[in-house]
Parts: sequence; structure tokens; C-alpha cells
Amino acid sequence: MRLLKGTLLVVSLVLCSFLAQSRPAVPVGIQVGNKAPEIVENSVTGKPLKLSSLAGQIVLIDFWASWCRPCRSENPFVVAAYEKYKKASFTGGKGFTIFSVSLDKDLNAWKEAITTDRLSWENHVCIPAVTPEYIKIYQIRSIPTNFLIDGNGIILATNLRGEALEQKLASLKK
Repeated sequence: MRLLKGTLLVVSLVLCSFLAQSRPAVPVGIQVGNKAPEIVENSVTGKPLKLSSLAGQIVLIDFWASWCRPCRSENPFVVAAYEKYKKASFTGGKGFTIFSVSLDKDLNAWKEAITTDRLSWENHVCIPAVTPEYIKIYQIRSIPTNFLIDGNGIILATNLRGEALEQKLASLKK
């Protein structure tokens, strides 16, 4: 009996190992279906904030700047979506939040825009002018640019503007 249990355990472990290896890893990238590249930058409080710390939620990675008129025009749509869906349950995540990535060089202007535009979520980072690595990694050619990711960090959609963000979130809601 012990020999049978031991054999079954070994077979189970080998099978699990084989299945885990046969499942292809999700590539890191910026296309729909890729795992979003990690971002780690200082928040408004000066402490490092990681994109991956928001795992489990639906997240909009939003590249913007206080000096960008199209960005500022888009902010009311982003705020409305956040207020409507921040506590919702989704297929692929619980709750909705925004990870705002500012390209501002003037930190005071950045902080003022957060207040003025009522960007009430806590996940704000600013890319210092000396470290444009995320601009290259995410291939930012213009702003606003955004990526919607699920609770596992998988990109679901890109560049959702205006009401398209709320429509996509509604389609993901349980």
C-alpha cells in the first residue's frame, strides 16, 4: 500500500512538472496578450512605487503630463471611469485603479495637475528627465498613451480614449 501511494505521488509530481513546463510563458511586451513590463519609480511622496504592487486589480497604465493638453482633456474620462469602477469585480481582477506615469520635468506642475484634475487614486509616479527607459520600453511616441492590464499584468487593450475606457471596463465586469 505504501509503495502504491509513493508511486502515485512520484507520478503526480512528474506529471505536474511536465504540465508546468509545457505551458508557454507569457512574453513581456507591449502588445495585447503580453505581460506589461514592470515600472518602478518614485511616487508623489518620494517613495518607490511598483506597477506589480497592484496585482489582482484591473489597472490602467496612463502615460501623461501636466503640460499636455490632450492628456488634460482626457483626464475627466479617466476620473469618471475610476469613480465608477474602482470597487467593481471583473473577469481577471477585483477593483480598478490607475497607475499614472507622468513625463513632467516640473514636479510642482505635476502635483498641481493631480490636484486640479482630481486624480484621486494614489498611484502616481513621475519619470525623471534623466531616466527615459520606460518611454523606450513602452514605445511612447505621443501622450496620452495607455495600457489596460488585468490582475496578472496581461495587457487587455491599449489607447482607450474617451468613453472607450468605460465601455471596455463594462465588458470585463462580472
